[in-house]
Amino acid sequence: MSHRIHLAVALERAGWHPAAWRASGLSPRAFTTSRHWADQVRLLDGAGVTLATIEDALSLTDRLEDANDPDPGWLHGRIDAVLLASALAPLTHRIGLIPTVTTTHTEPFHVATGIQTLDFASRGRAGVRLVVGGSAAERANFGRRDEIDLETGFREAGEVADALGRLWDSWQDDAIIRDAASGRFVDADRIHNIDVAGEFFSITGASIVPRSPQGRPIISVLAHQTVPFRLAAEHADVVFVTPHDAAAATGILAELDGAAAELRRSGERLRVFADVIVLVEETSAAARDALARLDDLVGGEFRSDARVVAGTPTEVAEHIRALAETGVDGVRLRPARQPDDVVAIAERLAPLLRATRVLRDDDATTLRGRLGLPRPASRYAGPAHDSANESAPTREKVAL
Repeated sequence: MSHRIHLAVALERAGWHPAAWRASGLSPRAFTTSRHWADQVRLLDGAGVTLATIEDALSLTDRLEDANDPDPGWLHGRIDAVLLASALAPLTHRIGLIPTVTTTHTEPFHVATGIQTLDFASRGRAGVRLVVGGSAAERANFGRRDEIDLETGFREAGEVADALGRLWDSWQDDAIIRDAASGRFVDADRIHNIDVAGEFFSITGASIVPRSPQGRPIISVLAHQTVPFRLAAEHADVVFVTPHDAAAATGILAELDGAAAELRRSGERLRVFADVIVLVEETSAAARDALARLDDLVGGEFRSDARVVAGTPTEVAEHIRALAETGVDGVRLRPARQPDDVVAIAERLAPLLRATRVLRDDDATTLRGRLGLPRPASRYAGPAHDSANESAPTREKVAL
């Protein structure tokens, strides 16, 4: 097979099966300890996994339910994904770290500085996964938003993505000069107010964090249909999609290409990762039995947006290989059980995929580098930045 892919893993508390927490032998407090997460991410790092995403939400219930009538079986606490990623960053070496952030209730300025800080902490391995928060429970926690429709939510997410890129560019790479003789730590001419006045946000100022190692950390989204496909095509570096077979993956790739062409996307091509929920055992029968036991705990067959594949490492690898042949850039595995399936991915599946030349090998140290994406220059650097350009911020100096 000539086309080789990246491997990613999506981390979600006890695992992606809703009964995983009931089957786990871990203590009740394990899911909020740094060791639970660090052990898994370091395993994946050592196995050569390109990136790990970390799920997050802004309510106790993750489903679109009435906040006053939650199902107690779904009340899971969680810890903040951006802060967790920053804690994991110095414990890892090459794996990209992409926490989830909800755009509907979070200010772009806070997101921008948090992800820039993660990029520094990880030495250039940071990204963010943007999600639209549409549940009543999330709205109730903030109390300042009415219900929004799908298109409005994704339009706002696009505005957040644009603001992030501008804030990340607001410092030029050489803005810090540390001129002791003149008493100037920064050159104010190289820091730019972004002056964004959009439908949802108004930002006048620059980031408080200097330009980070990647320049612009990776922006990613999960997309199931046309509206989020367009968000990805216009604003993202990476998109996670959920084909249930190779034919569906081919169709999604074609739709994304069409959206990119319609929006006249310039620059680097969007990187596409196909999502698969995996449960890995030594035999096919053991995998089927393990999945059936989990299903019994929730009273029925587990259904998800992504395909569920339960089998041996060889069987799961065959499904990944079929997706790779469609032309996707990577596969993101969602472990049904954590840490069990994370261990299986790191110790059994990744070595098998590497031995059969399915996985990419590279020497890059930044996440952009591993994904084959160049480090962009600040849009405000050099003579190309013209204050007469209506799409660009003004060159008004920041107060320092």
